[in-house]
Amino acid sequence: MEEKPYRSLNEYYRSIFGRKAAKISLDGGFTCPNRDGTCGTRGCLFCSAGGSGDFAENAALSITEQIEKGKAQTAGKWKNPAYIAYFQAFTNTYAPVEELRQKYEEALACPEIEGLSIATRADCLPADVLALLAELNKKTNLWVELGLQTADTRSAAFIRRGYPLSVFTQAVYALAEHNIPVVVHIILGLPGESRETVLRTIDYLNRLPIQGVKLQLLHVLSDSDLADLYRAGEYTPLEKEEYLALVGNCIAHLRTDIVLHRLTGDGDKSTLLAPLWSLRKRDVLNHLHRYLRENHIRQGMSCKIDLSVIYNKPKDVL
Repeated sequence: MEEKPYRSLNEYYRSIFGRKAAKISLDGGFTCPNRDGTCGTRGCLFCSAGGSGDFAENAALSITEQIEKGKAQTAGKWKNPAYIAYFQAFTNTYAPVEELRQKYEEALACPEIEGLSIATRADCLPADVLALLAELNKKTNLWVELGLQTADTRSAAFIRRGYPLSVFTQAVYALAEHNIPVVVHIILGLPGESRETVLRTIDYLNRLPIQGVKLQLLHVLSDSDLADLYRAGEYTPLEKEEYLALVGNCIAHLRTDIVLHRLTGDGDKSTLLAPLWSLRKRDVLNHLHRYLRENHIRQGMSCKIDLSVIYNKPKDVL
């Protein structure tokens, strides 16, 4: 198998588990402060009614039932994979800490579950939740996934992220103090963002103690507010060639120790309006690897960050 010119998720998981790993997407029945009125009611501009958990199991099922259903769906696809329970839908630390504990521990009690991945917001990590995560981190493989989307202030306001960049910085350092691996979601193709805007986000991440990044193509979903802009002709999604070039630039500028957990995204066929080329995920990834090879792109080749600054906490988060 040809070596990839970046730190791939498959390689990373194999270094931890010694074999293939598979994530089972779960819906813990949580909501989001950007929906319940705490900081908004409409969610982020791009978010679907499912709270970015369109492939998660039904929240009406227990966590155990969701996991068993997810395992059944992957049966035969891989031989004896290591399963990771992925709390994906909405904000998965946005509940009383004992409720969180019950759901996380129910997942860990399921046979063959060897880790937890918890997707949340940077503004939903109070001290008691951090303490719970630190406890879990000592007894299982744990990842916390934070949805940054962009480091650009104007873009963040436009997509209604709901918190300033300083809150994200503080959250990353708080997790780092407990040695909890952090995976950051960023979105490529946000309205008005240029190549330079995206690379400024990459540069910001390079200076933080994070371990992983997900590069997510912006999908126009029919039940999102972004769909209204698209239908009105006020938003044009990226073409495939534009996306490949942008991902290539991100990889070239990204710190070499950061694992790339995602290079595109999975749009729900039933709600995806655009870009439809993204539905052919294998084709997109094949074209991306060809693009990287033909342009001699390797992770970190354009990264100029001084690695000594990464764990030096800035004064404004002390």
